[in-house]
Amino acid sequence: MKLTLPFPPSVNTYWRNTRKGVLISASGRCFRSNAIAAVYQQLKRRPQPITVNVAVTVMLYPPDKRQRDLDNYLKAAFDSLTHAGVWVDDKQIKRLIVEWGPVTKGGKSEVTISEYQAVAA
Repeated sequence: MKLTLPFPPSVNTYWRNTRKGVLISASGRCFRSNAIAAVYQQLKRRPQPITVNVAVTVMLYPPDKRQRDLDNYLKAAFDSLTHAGVWVDDKQIKRLIVEWGPVTKGGKSEVTISEYQAVAA
C-alpha cells in the first residue's frame, strides 16, 4: 500500500505543554486531520486495519531547503496512520527505511507499507 500524506510537523512542534499536561499542538491536530482525509480519499474508504507486522518506507519531500533532522518527522505521520485505521498500532512496524526526497512546493510524504518478512539470520 502506498499513501501520500502532507509533510508532517516536526516532533519538536507536534507536542505542546499545558497546565493539563502534554497535548498535541494545533499544527499536529491539523496535520492529523489532513492526513486522515488524504488516506480516506486515496483508498476511497476507511481502511480495514492491517493486523500483521509491517515494513515501512517513508520518503519525505520537504517544502524548503532548511536543515532538518530526518527522525523528527515520523511520529506525527505514524500516529495519523494509526488514527486513520491503516494499522492497529505503529508498534507493528518491524522494519523502517526513511529518506529525504527533493524539495517540493508545499512538501509531502510518501509512505509505502508492506508485510514484514524477517531476514534469515
